[in-house]
Amino acid sequence: MALLSLQNLTKNFGGLVAVNGVSFAVEAGSVVGLIGPNGAGKTTVFNLITGNYRPDRGEIAFAGTRLNGLRTHRIIMLGIARTFQNIRLFQQLTALENVLAGCHYRMRGGIIAAMLRLPSQQRSEQEAVERAVRELEFVGLGEQSLTVAKNLPYGDQRRLEIARALATQPRLLVLDEPAGGMNEQETEALIGLIMQIRARGITILLIEHDMRLVMRACEKLVVLEYGSKIAAGSPEQVRCDPKVIEAYLGAEEDG
Repeated sequence: MALLSLQNLTKNFGGLVAVNGVSFAVEAGSVVGLIGPNGAGKTTVFNLITGNYRPDRGEIAFAGTRLNGLRTHRIIMLGIARTFQNIRLFQQLTALENVLAGCHYRMRGGIIAAMLRLPSQQRSEQEAVERAVRELEFVGLGEQSLTVAKNLPYGDQRRLEIARALATQPRLLVLDEPAGGMNEQETEALIGLIMQIRARGITILLIEHDMRLVMRACEKLVVLEYGSKIAAGSPEQVRCDPKVIEAYLGAEEDG
């Protein structure tokens, strides 16, 4: 059953067609990789899914709800969370405070309850702290909860961003180059974390250039080139596809 469905998705920036009639589905409980050379339109697709951009044409549906035109916070509430190619943390806040920012998307207390410190608000705050601690422990950062984000090693900052996304209680986690800048040991740990996230019943869609991670973690790949889908299938099928091989030869420009 498709949790996320893209139909004929198109996005133009002036005279540049960044995404050109892209269609694919992400099945519930799966790990799907969106790959392609730099400048292929992968991050633009992510930005369309998460409400950062609006499509010029096409449809995006999540769990039966049309996402076109919805604001980012509404999409998060529906159950889609993401990380970014360039880490976006509150660098001056602690790891715990960063994850609490994700928890607050699900808090029900209003302004009056917060001002009066009503028991319901206090319970909600305590539950948020407990969830944040659990997510930090889940990604292996339990002992760094009080460390300021900017003081964490790069790989830990990547995992902190994932913990914050998980704190929004997503059904679909969208990861934009989660292994970018990681060393081999950190990437190996990330593969294990992705498998643990999937075991929680969370569907994953990711962009990644590290083909070791892609081949081991993903059961389906969608390949873009110049904004168009050129292949889709299992990692083995995609790896042997002549159009994919040709697309990756000498592809170095970003855009």
